[in-house]
Amino acid sequence: MGSVPVPVTSPGAIALAAYRPRPDLFRRQLQSIAAQTISNWTCVISSDSDTDEVQRLVDEFVPGDTRFQVIDTRGERLGFYLNFERALRAIPQDSEWVALADQDDYWYPGKLESLLPLLEDHEMVSGQARLVRHPSGDVLGVTERRNGTVAQITLSNQFTGSLSVLRASLLDVAVPFPRLNSRAAAHDHWLAVCAGALGRTRVIDEVVQDYVQHDANVFGDPTSMAPPSGWRASLTNARRMSVDASGSAGVGSILRTTFDVYVGWRQLMADTLRIRTPESVPTSLGLGFSGRRRLRETARILLNALREGYVPRPFAIQYAASWICGALTGGRRRITRIARSS
Repeated sequence: MGSVPVPVTSPGAIALAAYRPRPDLFRRQLQSIAAQTISNWTCVISSDSDTDEVQRLVDEFVPGDTRFQVIDTRGERLGFYLNFERALRAIPQDSEWVALADQDDYWYPGKLESLLPLLEDHEMVSGQARLVRHPSGDVLGVTERRNGTVAQITLSNQFTGSLSVLRASLLDVAVPFPRLNSRAAAHDHWLAVCAGALGRTRVIDEVVQDYVQHDANVFGDPTSMAPPSGWRASLTNARRMSVDASGSAGVGSILRTTFDVYVGWRQLMADTLRIRTPESVPTSLGLGFSGRRRLRETARILLNALREGYVPRPFAIQYAASWICGALTGGRRRITRIARSS
């Protein structure tokens, strides 16, 4: 898919998912987007809360800038994951590239200018971010995202959506998003897997924005979210995720949720790709993660990722436990059915 260049002068879109934005942070983010040195874009804002209030803030913070368009969501609440899908569905048809934006970060003026040229031979490109605590302004560090093979990206996502740009043509495969009632389902992970399967991905070392950390973050910086260590912490976390996903902390529900969060979500991505573009799915993705996966290939990918420091040891242990949970609950067949119905 990446054989046709995407000039920086090509029309593009910025998909911004909003939910009850803090006015001070929202103002700064919108104004930082408006100040980009690349200006040929439309910013599509999908509000998962009061659309009229978000429109009022946009009119106040970037008055007269018609590049910012708040879509009418008719008050339908979808959640973070599907709100991004809704924004992507609404981008102009002539868009050749897409950037993803959160409501409360701060883009450096040359962000798009740095990332867009790399789409000439890549499907998706990401930069780094400075981590800033709000409201203190304390700098917590800088992200250390790294690229990987499509198998490694499937195993552990390194592409934070707000740091990334992608070819709009990728959406022909990626939308609609695969559905799974699990917090593990992430729009940027899915898009990165699609990009890695269909072409090339890249992560550069340049810091392109501030990534604001505060109590209302949906995820926060993923690099600081190592799986809980110790069986007690793991069990507590599994119970919490089970209640969030299904409203139950029963044994069966915990087993199903644990499977979905690790092996199940990755199977769903691989199966969905195999159904939509069967000729493009790499062998490692099919044998390592899909419903046709083989334990030997999955173990090889996991061990290589451990040796290269791509995943921490607690993740590898929980991934193995997730495989067992799927075997006990028929998870492989269930996810295959979900993929076929999507």
